[in-house]
Amino acid sequence: MTRRRRLLVTALGLALTLGCAVRGPGGALRTSPLRISEMADEGDVTRRASTRLVLSGLVSDAQGSSSLALSQYERAIQIDPPNAFAYLALARHYADRSDPERTLEYLAQAELLLESQGVSFPRVEPHLSGLRGSALHTAGRPDEAELLLDHARALAPSVWGDGRLSPEELR
Repeated sequence: MTRRRRLLVTALGLALTLGCAVRGPGGALRTSPLRISEMADEGDVTRRASTRLVLSGLVSDAQGSSSLALSQYERAIQIDPPNAFAYLALARHYADRSDPERTLEYLAQAELLLESQGVSFPRVEPHLSGLRGSALHTAGRPDEAELLLDHARALAPSVWGDGRLSPEELR
């Protein structure tokens, strides 16, 4: 299968899994935030293998095995460099470790890959906003951080209500 066809198949699969957004109190648009496990069967063999490594990394992170999780995320990128979800998981990983520079670096890479693949991800938006807010808060920019975290909470209060994205919530 050609690269273009794989991207098209992946984009179509993503569109089918994204679900609907609803308006909550005050008219805020709420959405069911994306879980990477929903993407486990999407894409070609390489993408699926990479995504399985990301999911294993999230399990390792949840169990407190930070170094194992990190190696699984990095291996996922080695196998499939354009897998945006590997970069998103790395951004979450570094946000938990209060490393704003790396969080923002991996977040920017995830966003770039999502954009370059021409796919709109409204269900990823709460994660992008929340992780950026978390990084800015750690970096000592509380005003900017709070705006982004409030946006994430408004979009996905069940996940971002506490101001953080756990491995289980992303998995």
